[in-house]
Amino acid sequence: MDAAPARLFARPDGGERAILVQLDSGIVDLDEAFVELAALAETAGAVVVDKLVNRRAAPDPRYFIGKGKVGELAARIRETDANLVLINHGLSAVQERNLEQAFGARVLDRTGLILDIFALRARSHEGKLQVELAQLRHIASRLVRGWSHLERQKGGIGLRGPGETQLELDRRLLGQRIKQLEKRLTKVRRQREQGRQARRKREFVTVSFVGYTNAGKSALFNRLTESHVYIADLLFATLDTTLRRIELPGSEQAIIADTVGFIRELPHQLIAAFRSTLEEVAQADLLLHVIDIADPLREQRRWEVERVLSDIGAGDIPALLIFNKLDLSGGPARLERDGTGQPVAVWVSAQTGEGMELLRAAIAERIGLTRVHGRVRLSPTEGRLRARLYALGQVRCERISEQGVCELEVDLPQREWARLRRQDGASIELWPADH
Repeated sequence: MDAAPARLFARPDGGERAILVQLDSGIVDLDEAFVELAALAETAGAVVVDKLVNRRAAPDPRYFIGKGKVGELAARIRETDANLVLINHGLSAVQERNLEQAFGARVLDRTGLILDIFALRARSHEGKLQVELAQLRHIASRLVRGWSHLERQKGGIGLRGPGETQLELDRRLLGQRIKQLEKRLTKVRRQREQGRQARRKREFVTVSFVGYTNAGKSALFNRLTESHVYIADLLFATLDTTLRRIELPGSEQAIIADTVGFIRELPHQLIAAFRSTLEEVAQADLLLHVIDIADPLREQRRWEVERVLSDIGAGDIPALLIFNKLDLSGGPARLERDGTGQPVAVWVSAQTGEGMELLRAAIAERIGLTRVHGRVRLSPTEGRLRARLYALGQVRCERISEQGVCELEVDLPQREWARLRRQDGASIELWPADH
C-alpha cells in the first residue's frame, strides 16, 4: 500500500501528437471544419496523426461523443501513440474530465486550443494580460478537475474538509488574480482612450484592418506603412494591435491599425478579455475588411467577420472591402465603385505590391476628409452631447438662451458628425453658422 494517496487521475503532460475530433450533426461542412482545426493544431505546434468523425444528432452529456466512439478513439490513441485529443467544439468541465480519464491523454476543446495559441502569440504587456485573463476565466470553470482526488475524500471520519478547503483556496487565489488583471486592463483601456481622444483632437482619421485570420492583414499593413510587423502562414500570427501613421493622396495623414484576426466561433472569453484591443476597431472611422480571394470559403469567412463586428458594436462602421492575394488567384488590380461612385472594393496583392496605389486612393476617398461647420442647438437635458463636443475640441463658441437652450458653433470632420448622430441621437440638427 502506498504511503500517500494517489490521484484517481493524473493529467498527462505534453501533447504534440494530436487526433482531431468533429461531431457531425448534419449542419457543418466536415472538410472545412477539419482543415481549420488542423490549421489551429499546426499553429499550436501539434502534429495531426489521425481524425475521427462522430455522427450524432446531439452531444452525449457525459462524453460529448458517443460511448462507442470513446472506445474506438482510445484504441486509435494507442495505435498512433497520440497524447492529445482536439475536439472542435466546446466541452463542459465534466465532459473534458471524463474523456481524459477514458483516454489517458490530454483533451482540449476549441476554446482551450485557441486560448493556447493566443498565449503563444501574445508579445506586448497588454496582450499577455488579456490572454492570461481569458485563460484564468476558462480555468476557473474547470478547477474542480485538478483536485478531484481530494474532493472524493469528503464525507468520512477523519477525511472531512481537506478537498473542499483546497478547492476554496484555489478559487480564492484565482479570483484575486483575475481582479488584479481586470484592474490592470482597466488602466490600459483608459490609456488607450486617452490616446484616441488625442488623435481625435489632432483630427487624425483612424483606419482599422479587420478580417478572417490569415487573410493577409499584416502583410498589407506592412506594405502601406513600410513597417515590419511579424507575418507568417499561420492562424493568429499577429495578436497585438499595432498603430502607424500613413500618408495618403492629397498630403493627408491617417492612423492605421493592424488588429487580431477573427475566426469562426471566436471564444467569448477572448472577446471579453480583448475588449480594449477590439475597441480600436469599434472606434475606427473606416474598416478595411481584408478577404483572401484565393480562399474557396471567402464568402462564409466574410460573413463570420461581419458577425463578430456586429457583436463588438462595429457593425455600422463604413467598410472598404480589400480582396487580397491576387498573386494566387490571378487577374489585374482594380477598384470597384457603387452606384453613387463611392469606392467599395479593391483587388490587390500584398505579396507583390500590386494595387497599393489604388488602395491608398480608395482609403483617402472613403474617409471623406471634409468638414462640417455650423451651429448645434441643445436642450438642457443634452449635457452629455455638449460634453462630448468639448472633449473633441470642436467648439468655437457657445451661447445659452434664457430658456436654457445651448447653442454651440462647431467645426468638425464629417466623420465625427456622423459618429455623434449615430451614438448620441439621430435627431440632432446642424444649422448654418450665420443662422
